[in-house]
Amino acid sequence: MNALFRIWDRFEEAFIVFLLVAMTLVTFVYVMLNNLYSVFYAMAEWFTEDSKLQEWMYAVGDFLMDGAQAMTWSNALTKALFAWLIFFGIAYGVRVGGHIGVDALVKLASRPVQRIIGFVAVAICLGYAGLMTVASYNWVNTLMVHHIGADDLGQFGIAQWHINMIVPISFALVLIRFLEIFVRILRNEQTGLGLADEAADAMKLSDAQE
Repeated sequence: MNALFRIWDRFEEAFIVFLLVAMTLVTFVYVMLNNLYSVFYAMAEWFTEDSKLQEWMYAVGDFLMDGAQAMTWSNALTKALFAWLIFFGIAYGVRVGGHIGVDALVKLASRPVQRIIGFVAVAICLGYAGLMTVASYNWVNTLMVHHIGADDLGQFGIAQWHINMIVPISFALVLIRFLEIFVRILRNEQTGLGLADEAADAMKLSDAQE
């Protein structure tokens, strides 16, 4: 079981890297195509009319401009990838304690009280994640039944539900992550949600610099 969890943890990290790289590459190619064709058109003016080199420059410029016009879907794809990054990152943030914790008052209480508050907080998070999982699944199922196209990505056979299915998947993963936290609190391995503590991080950074 531990090996399976480690594989999944590595997959989460690799998938987030993939989404970031894909977004960067798509945006980079589109921006380059949109800016390079004008460069070749300008360079073509340096040569005498009807020369072979000028024709070649214009041909390259036309090719780049056609490529830029053909990539009108890039903006929609980048938005979809960004949405997947955000929602997939929610569960990853719970796992690594990346979400900011607002627990200054909680830490003033004794450890047993902190543990009780942790149980209550986890229960609320589990309820919210479960509710959002069911609600978003029903929403995606409606989109799937009606097979609504995804704007510029519809030409590739991509429908709205293909993009939005990350929402129920994300909240299902969040549900699992909070169940893991619940078990750790039950085993007395931690007291709270284990979220980020900016003040503690700042103090550690300050101590390291001194």
